[in-house]
Formats: sequence, structure tokens, C-alpha cells
Amino acid sequence: MGQKVRPTGFRVGVMEDWRSRWYASKHEFADLLVEDFKIRKFIKNKYGFAGIPKIEIERTRDAVTVLLSTARPGVVIGRKGAEVEKLQEELQNLTGRRIEIKIVEVPRPEIDAQLISEDIAEQLQKRSSFRRTIKRALEQTMDGGARGVKVQLSGRLGGAEMSRTEAAAKGSVPLSTLRAKIDYGFAEAKTAQGHIGVKVWVNQGDYLKMEAGDGADAQAGQVSKKPKRPRKR
Repeated sequence: MGQKVRPTGFRVGVMEDWRSRWYASKHEFADLLVEDFKIRKFIKNKYGFAGIPKIEIERTRDAVTVLLSTARPGVVIGRKGAEVEKLQEELQNLTGRRIEIKIVEVPRPEIDAQLISEDIAEQLQKRSSFRRTIKRALEQTMDGGARGVKVQLSGRLGGAEMSRTEAAAKGSVPLSTLRAKIDYGFAEAKTAQGHIGVKVWVNQGDYLKMEAGDGADAQAGQVSKKPKRPRKR
């Protein structure tokens, strides 16, 4: 069985919410989809250094609300909110619509897969050894409280003539378990030899444990244990 499904897409509608939350008629849908792409690309290009793993977009008939998740909210907000107002104005000029920006701080950036992948890509661009970079990323993520982490690099690793794939993992990363909160991130390292793709999977824990709390979940775990069958003689 192939295991190439994107974990976030696999969980959308089950455990994860959509990144774009709006409804449109058939003739409007394509334009709004392209507009969402332009908004995300513009923000990523302008604030790539601010650690933005996720940009969510909500639409009403009158306005567009952009929820900006960032590990460094101070950089995006600026002094007395000047940067946010400037960004709001630029997005309004880009789309021709009224834009509202809400800043959401990433609670634990050290276990966010997108931020980890971007950090690895940045290290590779600085000509750091890919094996050392992977090892460091795995250790830091596990120290940050992740249950498991997997990193995969593809491309001309170490400047080799032939492209190859290298992967390393630590802990448990159950991709088929829907209740496991598997975060996924992808980034590209633009090196002199060519682009290197960086994929990161992080097991952040259990959705049910996060909702119910450890005590209730432990109780549920006890109930769900199957009784042992008597052996046939």
C-alpha cells in the first residue's frame, strides 16, 4: 500500500479544519482560489523570515479575514501595529477587497513541521552538512516534546552528481492513525547544485488526549482493552 498521502489533507474534515473557509458559486470559485494563492504567496515572500507555518483565509460577502500564524508575532505586527497596517493596505491593493488581518501566535514552534522544514532548508542553503542538519533537527524536535519525527531530503545531497533520497526518523510517526496529530511540512533548499526538497512529519500527540485530558483518556484506554480469549484445548 502506498504511503504518499499528505497527512494534513488526509485528516481534513475528520480532525483538521480547512485552510480556506468560504463558499462560492461555480463562476466565482476559480478567481477566489487564485486570489487565495496570491495572498499566501505575497505574505510568504514578504515575511519569510517571520516563521509563518500557516495562513488561513475566511471570506464573507464584504470582507476577507486572513489568520496569520507566526512564531515571531512582533516582527509581523511592528511598532504600534505599523507593519500590520502596511500589509493590510498592500493586500487590499492586490485583491481589491477589504482585508482584515488577525495574528495568531504559534504556541510551540519547536514541534511545528513547516517551521522545522524551513529551518533545515535554510541550513542546507548555508552549505551545512545534510547529515548533521538532520540529526540536529531530530534531536531538537524530540527535546521540544514531540512523540516522533521523520525527515526526508531529496536532491543532489552533498553536491553529488546523482540525486538521491535520504531519510531519518526518531520516535513514533503513525501516518495511518487518524487520531494521531501528524503535522507535515515541506520546503525547498535552493542550493548552487540544484533544489533539495525537505519533507518533515511530526507526531504532536493524540487529538483525543488533547481534547479530553490525560485522566479521561487513560480511563478510555482501560475500557477499550480487549479481554484475553481463553486458549482452546
